[in-house]
Amino acid sequence: MPFFQTNKKSKFCYIVVSMEQKTNRLLSWIDRLNALAGGLASSLTALLVLLVVIDVLTRYLLSDSAAWVMELEWHLFALIFLLGSGYAFQHNRHVRVDLFYGRFSPRDKALVDFVGALVFLLPWSALLVYVGTNYAYESYIIDEGSPEANGLSNRWMIKFAIPIGATLLFLQGLASLLRAWSSYRTK
Repeated sequence: MPFFQTNKKSKFCYIVVSMEQKTNRLLSWIDRLNALAGGLASSLTALLVLLVVIDVLTRYLLSDSAAWVMELEWHLFALIFLLGSGYAFQHNRHVRVDLFYGRFSPRDKALVDFVGALVFLLPWSALLVYVGTNYAYESYIIDEGSPEANGLSNRWMIKFAIPIGATLLFLQGLASLLRAWSSYRTK
């Protein structure tokens, strides 16, 4: 009898285990990517607070204000929101209507999470990636800048944060979908 036997069942088990390992590696990579983006968003929050304090002090103590400072505040806020969306979803800190969800069984919650990701989150974030990329690209082509004389140039850079943030959210939605399906099957 040979040391390594092959039959249909053992090949199937090997394929299933291999797919589970690859899926777990993918989920781990997505989680790490969004944790990195969340850490960056957290750092940008501290920078934004510091910038606002300096802006307020400059405005009220020196009666001076610059358009580029206020625009930078808005750009940082946009980055915080866009980069933090996947991280917030990963840690279940997103907006959810918990009217019935809290009373569902774990299996029913998994089904709701699966359907929600499949029907709402993934298509919406994919559309946002597509539209946001076109929006940013058009801004790049015309070299869009601030309408203010002393405002920030290269506005297209902040607009490219839209598809980047939507991609992070899409990936975390995909991870949620896969986890919900696994949870639904095993409960």
